[in-house]
Amino acid sequence: MKIIEKWNSISLILRILCGLIVGAALGLLIPGASWISIFGNLFVGALKAVAPILVLVLVASSLANARGGNAKKFRTVIILYLTSTLSAAVLAVIINFAFPTTIPLQDVAAAEGYDAPSGMAEVVQTLLMNIVANPVDALMNANYIGILFWAVILGLALKKASDGTKRLLEDLAQAISKIVRGIISFAPFGIMGLVFNSVSTSGLEIFATYGQLVAVLVCTMLLVAFGLNPLIVGLALRHNPYPLVLRCIRSSGLTAFFTRSSAANIPVNMELCEDLGLDEDMYSVSIPLGATINMDGAAVTITTFSLAAAFTMGVDVTLPMAIMLSIVATFSACGASGVAGGSLLLVPLGCSLFGVPADIAMQIVGVGFIISVIQDSMETALNSSGDAIFTATAEFREWKKEGRKLPL
Repeated sequence: MKIIEKWNSISLILRILCGLIVGAALGLLIPGASWISIFGNLFVGALKAVAPILVLVLVASSLANARGGNAKKFRTVIILYLTSTLSAAVLAVIINFAFPTTIPLQDVAAAEGYDAPSGMAEVVQTLLMNIVANPVDALMNANYIGILFWAVILGLALKKASDGTKRLLEDLAQAISKIVRGIISFAPFGIMGLVFNSVSTSGLEIFATYGQLVAVLVCTMLLVAFGLNPLIVGLALRHNPYPLVLRCIRSSGLTAFFTRSSAANIPVNMELCEDLGLDEDMYSVSIPLGATINMDGAAVTITTFSLAAAFTMGVDVTLPMAIMLSIVATFSACGASGVAGGSLLLVPLGCSLFGVPADIAMQIVGVGFIISVIQDSMETALNSSGDAIFTATAEFREWKKEGRKLPL
């Protein structure tokens, strides 16, 4: 017990960094020891299992016990989510025009077994159907937009329930949150397994063949994370944004990078918001909402792959076409969580704007799956850390109006 207490007294970030270093070292030294990756699978599996229940109970409890007064903050956080996603798409267009990338498609198999949406209407329809999905199915399939919808309905319906019922719901939310914190304490071992798996299975071949595409994706997402998002936060708060941005990237983005799952990172963001002293009535709703509509990384992915396809096919991309792509990428990214396969399967939708044939578009998606160990990690880290950044920004904006000191 003393060893466990000593271990838990060390900063979680330091423990995660230790897990990262150990996992990378083991991946290089003993890549055949596949049993080490079990730790990562168990960690992500546990978080994915408990996260849907946590979101349902937390959102319902928060709304049932809400005191009111969060309307402005919710409006602000939604505006921030959509602004950042559109801005990320525009920045991706600029970067891709400055460094046009073509993709070698020889011997690249088209992504088969996946049904890419045929148009924007299908994306919207899928999203709407997921909203009204059977609540039990939504929990079983981790359909967070459906979980969020039914949690809101349940929470509003229980606003006039007895105090005992509300207290029971609040106690249940606290109990599940405690379970989540217990799982998160094992994050260093989970990260060790996940890093080991990535290092031992992904060689350097992808950098040799698709190095420029990887570089454009990574650099664009880094510019969004360390340039664009801080700019949006700074304009909103009139305050140095980097203490908040760096803390969220360190506490949320690092974990999301290795788990590659926004769903698994929802509890991590919840704990971060609690540490920042934010209102639980606010973040218990805005964090799951952000996992649905705050999709900077997805917008960058859709834009970059679509333009790479166009440049590869020799299409003359005009400014109006690029602007249209930014808008389509923004709305497609917001609907990415409602489409099986995520942002990569929305690339053919962007390609269709430039007349790229469907078979070529699906080959581009195939390339996406090849480099997904990097693309998906960066995308998830950017998306998930942004949920916490803009949730905190919306609340800190109200704090400034009230004359309260910001914890930055």
